[in-house]
Amino acid sequence: MAYIDVFNGDADGICALLQLRIDQPRSSQLITGVKRDIALLKRVEAGAGDEITVLDVSLDKNRDGLNRVLAAGAAVLYVDHHFAGEIPESALLNAKINTSADVCTSLLVNGHLQGRCAEWAVVGAFGDNLRKSALSLSAQIGLSEKDVSQFENLGIYLNYNGYGESLDDLHFKPEDLFLAMLPFASPKDFIVNARATFEKLQQGYQTDMLQAKTLSPEQQSTSTAIFILPNEAWARRVSGVFSNDLANEYPNRAHAVLTEKSNGNYLVSVRAPLSNKVGADEFCRRFATGGGRAAAAGINDLEPADLNLFMSSFDQYYMNI
Repeated sequence: MAYIDVFNGDADGICALLQLRIDQPRSSQLITGVKRDIALLKRVEAGAGDEITVLDVSLDKNRDGLNRVLAAGAAVLYVDHHFAGEIPESALLNAKINTSADVCTSLLVNGHLQGRCAEWAVVGAFGDNLRKSALSLSAQIGLSEKDVSQFENLGIYLNYNGYGESLDDLHFKPEDLFLAMLPFASPKDFIVNARATFEKLQQGYQTDMLQAKTLSPEQQSTSTAIFILPNEAWARRVSGVFSNDLANEYPNRAHAVLTEKSNGNYLVSVRAPLSNKVGADEFCRRFATGGGRAAAAGINDLEPADLNLFMSSFDQYYMNI
């Protein structure tokens, strides 16, 4: 019998798994990757009696892999908040999927565990830019203002670390970061006792974001703004958190951050307006390799031939939504 944990390499995926493995410790095979590496179940080899946990990756993007492991007799706990499409019917599948704009995988796991590791859920929610939900849970469990501030920063840094074209762009591989955090039941203990790891994340984030702050939009209107970042490691690392910062600063505007890739195409992060968190996933699915959730979505490989269409239709879409 094998245990296999499959999780997104961002803050939400890591914090979701931290909650489960702090509450239910067990040695497992870890399968993860950069934030946009979501077709993870294709890497899973499993058979009858094996138990697989899948966190924070779209079922729709993993449908073939999921059907394959279920047919092989593996049991699957699948927790996620992205577009799923039709959920397979199987006695071996326990699917906890909620695509509400104010929910993330860490919050779903928190409900599953009845709040037993809620502090890590707060970190995951902050990392997924669900600040209102994170603050609500923080109040429920009685966190101090200092704790809330520290947890918010940690969530942002963890999310920042997940973005890159490859693992070489990241400060820490997601599985290494997860293992470094696993000994700590509270994020406070991690921040204090794994100071070198925390400070490397913090310093990397602050240095990269200073460069991002100098950027001007390629296109903007009252409804949208589009930024194009260069093909550099710092730009690939900040694409997600920069998008979140723009969404928070201009809550009535939708944002797209395009980062040039080494193959000449673009990695795209889209954020719906915080005042109307709808449509990001629907819009991105118009393009090949697009997907996500209503409030935040993306396109993994936008071709230059589609750039003008993307830019014109993005503004048109959010003018009319």
